Amino acid sequence: MNLANKITVFRILLIPFFIACLLYFQGSRYYLRLVAAIIFAVAALTDAIDGGIARSRDQITDLGIVLDPLADKLLITSAFISLALIKDIPANMRIPAWAVISVVSRDIIIVLGSLVIYFIKGSIKIKPRPLGKITTFFQMTAVLAIFIVSKYSKAFMYPTIFLTILSTLDYIWCGSRQLNEGQKR
Repeated sequence: MNLANKITVFRILLIPFFIACLLYFQGSRYYLRLVAAIIFAVAALTDAIDGGIARSRDQITDLGIVLDPLADKLLITSAFISLALIKDIPANMRIPAWAVISVVSRDIIIVLGSLVIYFIKGSIKIKPRPLGKITTFFQMTAVLAIFIVSKYSKAFMYPTIFLTILSTLDYIWCGSRQLNEGQKR
């Protein structure tokens, strides 16, 4: 396992610690809000680092191609769900249900669409889309905004969800193109 893949695995291993900080966060344990924010920020930073290392060292692997987007989806989905469902989180840190539904639906559509393409075509071309990368950045930024400027964090949610919806449509369009490649009309 190369360095980039180890960093990706590290990102996945940070997720339970992030969730635990949110679960045990209460008024008497206010410091856990800061710890959760730091863990999430480190995990988000590793998303940029692992890809850069893999490309610069020419160490792009099949494992990394699958593991990196999976790590992103696990991190973002767990953050959105946790910040929506955990009861002891202050109201100004809560993510609305409609935002969680759009983020989780996007990830489910991408994963299920990839499986459908793989089963029908026997292979799949996994390439990150520019809009997908921008969306992931906005989703991570929205979560960090909840911790840093929670009073105004809802303002970050609207463009994030707009991009999430656009990105979903983009992935559906690309997936349908992959399914239609090589078919006679």
